[in-house]
Amino acid sequence: MGLYRIRLSTGASLHAGSKNQVQLWLVGQHGEAALGKRLWPARGKGPGDGDEVRFPCYRWVEGDGVLSLPEGTGRTVGEDPQGLFQKHREEELEERRKLYRWGNWKDGLILNVAGTKLSDLPVDERFLEDKRVDFEASLAKGLADLAIKDSLNVLTRWKDLDDFKRIFWCGQSKLAERVRDSWKEDALFGYQFLNGANPMVLRRSAHLPARLVFPPGMEELQAQLEKELEGGTLFEADFSLLDGIKANVILCSQQYLAAPLVMLKLQPDGKLLPMVIQLQLPSAGSPPPPLFLPTDPPMVWLLAKCWVRSSDFQLHELQSHLLRGHLMAEVIAVATMRCLPSIHPIFKLIIPHLRYTLEINVRARTGLVSDMGIFDQVVSTGGGGHVELLKRAGGFLTYSSFCPPDDLADRGLLGVKSSFYAQDALRLWEIIFRYVEGIVSLHYKTDVVVKDDPELQTWCREITEIGLQGGQDRGFPVSLQSRDQVCRFVTMCIFTCTGQHSSVHLGQLDWYAWVPNAPCTMRLPPPTTKDATLETVMATLPNFHQASLQMSMTWQLGRRQPIMVAVGQHEEEYFSGPEPKAVLKKFREELAALDKEIENRNAKLDMPYEYLRPSLVENSVAI
Repeated sequence: MGLYRIRLSTGASLHAGSKNQVQLWLVGQHGEAALGKRLWPARGKGPGDGDEVRFPCYRWVEGDGVLSLPEGTGRTVGEDPQGLFQKHREEELEERRKLYRWGNWKDGLILNVAGTKLSDLPVDERFLEDKRVDFEASLAKGLADLAIKDSLNVLTRWKDLDDFKRIFWCGQSKLAERVRDSWKEDALFGYQFLNGANPMVLRRSAHLPARLVFPPGMEELQAQLEKELEGGTLFEADFSLLDGIKANVILCSQQYLAAPLVMLKLQPDGKLLPMVIQLQLPSAGSPPPPLFLPTDPPMVWLLAKCWVRSSDFQLHELQSHLLRGHLMAEVIAVATMRCLPSIHPIFKLIIPHLRYTLEINVRARTGLVSDMGIFDQVVSTGGGGHVELLKRAGGFLTYSSFCPPDDLADRGLLGVKSSFYAQDALRLWEIIFRYVEGIVSLHYKTDVVVKDDPELQTWCREITEIGLQGGQDRGFPVSLQSRDQVCRFVTMCIFTCTGQHSSVHLGQLDWYAWVPNAPCTMRLPPPTTKDATLETVMATLPNFHQASLQMSMTWQLGRRQPIMVAVGQHEEEYFSGPEPKAVLKKFREELAALDKEIENRNAKLDMPYEYLRPSLVENSVAI
């Protein structure tokens, strides 16, 4: 009879721990044994050193029933030929499928977890107390700042762009201050397409866009664009997705949207400069829309750029951030909980990257994009336009677009030295891929083993066919036939939940706090002539209340989170054994090396790019 030394511990967060006694049984291949007397769990005490076997739980334990915990070694069905864990796998998934059900927030969108309020979520998906307190305290502070700004400006008439400085205070970043001082510059306008809050729109032009109609007298401009095109230095940002979206009505006042096209040239020094802006698509039977140029009167050109920046705000928040970040991560989370038992190695690999995602998304659906939520109150795509835009954007959720090596190649951004997003995204993807490959190689020795894993195949199919509502039509796999396919698919899942979300989340405070650089709404129609004045610009940009609300929400959601886990730095140890621990150790070493490289590069830059720096990239979509 063996001698066992047992240590039972709980988490260390607020409200964790227990004063209840716990009875343990150790179940082995040949029987089971009760382990001594009833034990009291220690709070926050980790396991000891030496030769040990761990039984990870990492979830809330409620009630007086028996909880079965397998030892922490990951096992596929094929690695359990005697079926010792089969009953446990089946019972766990049966229970999970009752807790994690698919819901449909709006018809025509990818699916989400069932439930309309926070209390509908499984308790394991809820914020721990420290996270909840910080989130709600920051929300209260943002609303308090809004009330103060409103009270100070309610009787003041805004006449000048500098008037926005009256509400530009409290918690702004250094880059936000740089934006405030330099937002009118063409170089900063172009830089944002490469490395701003939304680096997902820009692509290298393969030809002049069909929508770009040149009115008489614009032959020289056309020749300039064709010259840049021949040299491979012509880029475009097309916001056609916004065409025809119904604009919001805020407090009985009609708001407006545009669907701009921007053509830009990449200079030898790496600067990306706008050459022409078209604010609306041409329509049959109407004169071609005007083309706005850097040589136009300053206020005319500035207003055209403001329209582009407002359109970018809409696509960023709804397509790049909410849909491709939050809602995509939710599909992965729900499918994982429904299809992979906790003993499965892919579950162990991916579960740290799903932390808090379901709660933050429920909060978004009940506060940001809900009826009478923030979008309805202050954003020009609110009032239903935001839902229509999400539906349209769903058609562009292609598998290749979630894999940076393919996406960056498709958009012609590989090799663009001034695209730090492209460089860092590619490096982080490669590091994550090697990490995934290391774990996969421990459990899948051949492609046949991959094909014969029913849980893995069900998980892949659930994501593609059910969660993504026919994602196979957009290139997502319905089955995984090789180890390389598994590595690519799992890397896509982890990168989406970490680097990709951070790349479109962390820049909000820097680029959106100065409202004229990213207007949440526009109060006059897009210009059709070139006679704009300062008064026109001020009457078009958000009013002081709209601007104050944008700044408050930008601060709350875009600030650096004090309660965060950097990518790869999770404390929970889901794997037992030296091999997977060595893989994780190497992953962390590579992340640290990339972090140092980015730090050294940024020290030489006028504007550091940090949104994919591993020490700042959160381990999951948690905010």
